[in-house]
Amino acid sequence: MRGRIGLNMVAGLCVALSLGSGAVAVVSGADGGKPRPAGAAATPATPVFSLRRVAGAVSRTVAGGRLREDLDALLAQPLYAGAADDTCLAVRDPDGRPVYRRQMDKALIPASNLKLLTAAVALAKIGADTRYVTPVRSPSPPSADGSVGDLWLVGSGDPLLATADFAAIAGWLERPRPATSIEGLADRIVNAGVRRIGRLLGDESRYDTVRYLPTWEPNYATDPDIGPQSALQLNGGFVQWRPRAIPQSAPATNGATVLAGLLRARGVTVGSVGEGRAPDNGVTVAQIESPPMADVVGVMLRDSDNLVAELIVKELGARFGGAGTTAAGVAVERTAAQELGLSGRPLVLTDGSGLDRGNRLSCEVVDAVLARSGEDSPIGKGLSVAGAIGTLTRRFLNSPAAGKVKAKTGSLDGVTSLSGWATGRQGGDLQFAMLANGIPYESAGTALQNQLVNVLASYPKAPAPADIGPLPLRPPPTK
Repeated sequence: MRGRIGLNMVAGLCVALSLGSGAVAVVSGADGGKPRPAGAAATPATPVFSLRRVAGAVSRTVAGGRLREDLDALLAQPLYAGAADDTCLAVRDPDGRPVYRRQMDKALIPASNLKLLTAAVALAKIGADTRYVTPVRSPSPPSADGSVGDLWLVGSGDPLLATADFAAIAGWLERPRPATSIEGLADRIVNAGVRRIGRLLGDESRYDTVRYLPTWEPNYATDPDIGPQSALQLNGGFVQWRPRAIPQSAPATNGATVLAGLLRARGVTVGSVGEGRAPDNGVTVAQIESPPMADVVGVMLRDSDNLVAELIVKELGARFGGAGTTAAGVAVERTAAQELGLSGRPLVLTDGSGLDRGNRLSCEVVDAVLARSGEDSPIGKGLSVAGAIGTLTRRFLNSPAAGKVKAKTGSLDGVTSLSGWATGRQGGDLQFAMLANGIPYESAGTALQNQLVNVLASYPKAPAPADIGPLPLRPPPTK
């Protein structure tokens, strides 16, 4: 009701000020009120104090009021009545000005929208250009005949280490995604002169060996929503991904086994395979680098990859928290959130992916992360795109929103979230963040996301400034 009153007042002022003639000391016209030379033949059609001279402000006011009315009506629908008190929503106009803010400091389950914060912290602490380096080490260099006794494949926590066949189908809807080629590592070992290996061992000692958090739903491992966590994970933690995914039972041994097979195919003799910790004083025989962290974050966001998120958290713990554990990593993430200017806002972290229902985030935090990062940042560029890329590939295919929404999706039982940018009907992008709890069923959450995007895509419902700006000068009267 307040929105309608405000719009009516603006409309009334427009009429009153545009009709008022108001004697003035200078002659003004369509140039926005600049003085014209005395005796100019043309005369102004728009009074100096008409709201036509602030057409941009009037247009924004009307557009903002109508957007607020539409969003209030959306969240007032009976379908979302149970979720109304547990939903927060923030929208910024194309110029970055807050235009809608609902329960901004409400602490809510964020689902996968937590990955936005994990991404921001990873980029700030580890660095967008930083790469994981996975080495192969031996106590001594290869002998003259290419022999080494023991060779260790040392896990660096690289979440994108993969075989070519897995990388080709690992993206959303089986699309290729950035990967660290283990075949490339095998080639480098051969190029280093290695021809015979006594034992090939996998080392996952950089992180702990907690595969799944005890507070997660048990079905996460069996569905699977996430592969087992390890500093030496390969192919997302799965030994098979078609026709169904089968998690690895011993990730370090699996990594060594796959590498051994690749080396044998290249003519290298490999003895036994197993796992163990590499000696601290060994030499690096060969190594492989991952794509930069900006690309790693992009995979996490675009495909909503839970394992990538959790391994990033453990890497934060290993680098800055004293241990490669989830607990150490989330402690680093909380501290970094304060360093990024998010202190004092609701923030409870138990993991980095949003799988845990104990996580709590607010729209104020998500809004701040997006605003701080910007649409052209690795976060903005890493989001899924409606009808095209990532988790939104099959969404909005036959709607005006196709290709015009890039966002991070999120879903758990009773939870839906969607945050990112949506292009309005005049081309500007609105930043938005929505976390909704208490959703009655999954399709209701999808419907809420759809309707939110449709409202944003219709912005602005207001006359363009050019249509309500100063009128053309009146021509001089004819004699």
